[in-house]
Amino acid sequence: MQATLTCNLVKSVKFLRCRGISISVRTCSSSVGNPAKQECPPQTPPYLTLHGQWPSTDRAAFLTGMTVLPNFITEAEEQSLLDEIEPYLRRMRYEFDHWDDAIHGYRETERKHWFPANRAIFDRVKQLAFAGETLPYIHVLDLTAEGVIKPHVDSVRYCGTTIAGLSLLSDSVMRLVRTNDEEQTNADYRQIFASNREDKYWSDVLLARRSLYVMKDIARYKFTHEILAGQDSIFKEQHVDKGRRISIICRNDP
Repeated sequence: MQATLTCNLVKSVKFLRCRGISISVRTCSSSVGNPAKQECPPQTPPYLTLHGQWPSTDRAAFLTGMTVLPNFITEAEEQSLLDEIEPYLRRMRYEFDHWDDAIHGYRETERKHWFPANRAIFDRVKQLAFAGETLPYIHVLDLTAEGVIKPHVDSVRYCGTTIAGLSLLSDSVMRLVRTNDEEQTNADYRQIFASNREDKYWSDVLLARRSLYVMKDIARYKFTHEILAGQDSIFKEQHVDKGRRISIICRNDP
């Protein structure tokens, strides 16, 4: 008798979850005796697109390691965060060169102490995205409407396996391009500016305003990531109107 696989469509996140297992491991149970574990094909979520020829193992690992939660914060919570950080940002000038040439048109700061209402937001981020403790200082990165973050891989010296970022003020498009291990030759910074992209595979990810993105494991260290310039911000053949963008980023220990 042919086995029948049973899966349920979870509309809130728009991928398949199979009976009796966690979301991150998509296996299905058989309806006949001695249930056989079979993998459900990973579903591409609506907030990202995949391009090029993806090996199935990398595709599955990437879809687990790169997630976006739209409307993670409310308009009121976004305003509360802005009310706290804007007075400090206004004292700073935008910069157009970076120590590793990764960012243009930016200003940044770090904060350890937050107003209680905003600290509660980061407690939610920590609970959702991190298995252990996060670094005490939270990174605030303010990018002009014309600013860009060039393709790079974060330094393992300063960053752990996971980062989680809130996107304020504007939608934007993040592009992640698979890198080869042999390209990662700089032991100190591992800053990779990908070349020959036509030979690679990549993903474009829509970071909607007030969303939370969580990037971990293979998505962190096997892909360059960048924020596309305004004229290049295309998602599913639609132009994304990128304006000034503030990201507030939590990290864990290296």
